[in-house]
Amino acid sequence: MGPGIAASAALAGHDVVLADCDPARAAGGVDLAAAHIRQLVDGGLVAAEDGRWARARIRSETTIKQALAGAFWVIEAITENLAVKQALFRTLEENTGRDVILTSNTSGLRISDIVRDVKWRDRTATTHFWFPSHLVPLVEIVMGEGTDEAVAVRLREILQGWGKAPVIVRKDLPGQLANRVLQAVIREATAIVESGLASAEDVDTAIKMGMGLRFPAWGPLEHVDTVGLELCVSVQNNVLPGLCNEPRAVPLFDRLIAEGNTGAKAGKGFHDWSARSHADLVAQRDRFLMQALHFLGRGHPAAVGSDDGCRGAPVPCKSTSN
Repeated sequence: MGPGIAASAALAGHDVVLADCDPARAAGGVDLAAAHIRQLVDGGLVAAEDGRWARARIRSETTIKQALAGAFWVIEAITENLAVKQALFRTLEENTGRDVILTSNTSGLRISDIVRDVKWRDRTATTHFWFPSHLVPLVEIVMGEGTDEAVAVRLREILQGWGKAPVIVRKDLPGQLANRVLQAVIREATAIVESGLASAEDVDTAIKMGMGLRFPAWGPLEHVDTVGLELCVSVQNNVLPGLCNEPRAVPLFDRLIAEGNTGAKAGKGFHDWSARSHADLVAQRDRFLMQALHFLGRGHPAAVGSDDGCRGAPVPCKSTSN
């Protein structure tokens, strides 16, 4: 996630430091950020000259004080381990000025818990970039229990300048906003497979070729308003009683994991990956996302010339993803 965030920031005109204690990972993060920029150039979303300027704005550091020097915003994107994140935020607070914004890219932890030991919690928030972060516009800005609203608004303004689509989430709950919706979809999708109602292939096809295809231009609540609330209430009252409402993952997950079928990395999960290429699927996803960005008019801002004097955020490149 870190390299994708770094690419987006550099394309918006910021100097960016990718920080990692391992020199090889730090350098690898810069290389991956450069590869993301090349992908955007090749996809026609970024001009070649802008891509060269953006690449020149990204460097790596392995020493925290050097990485933080001059930063106005620090984005943490390390492993999803609460204790490790808490320790890093204590270090960040000790090595940054009072006005530096500190955010986490966590996908599931509460920012209020992550910054529990931070003195100035008003300058902290979650900025959850969606994977792949250089292609997906959504960023969830989650306000913790101590977050100053002015900080959330400032983050939204910055991210809009990056060409992102930031949303402010005003309650610090597990799953934030969009991931709560996604987990509800996954729960029902897996329950459908477990019940024998449809195969995994047909579930994915139904979502991709139906609701998923129109979601970029037609949100679920826009759909409700269009068909009318009366009809929606009638359908919900008829359908909801039969939907899965288990407070945990459906048992099919446990059976597949016990069999060693843990997904693409194992060659099989809900799908048999020995019969199809996961790499081809990822490439197809990226091509579709770039075409969608063209259609939505969400190209990245130009990176040519000097910015307003702000140095970009050190972005640790050891990361998690959605």
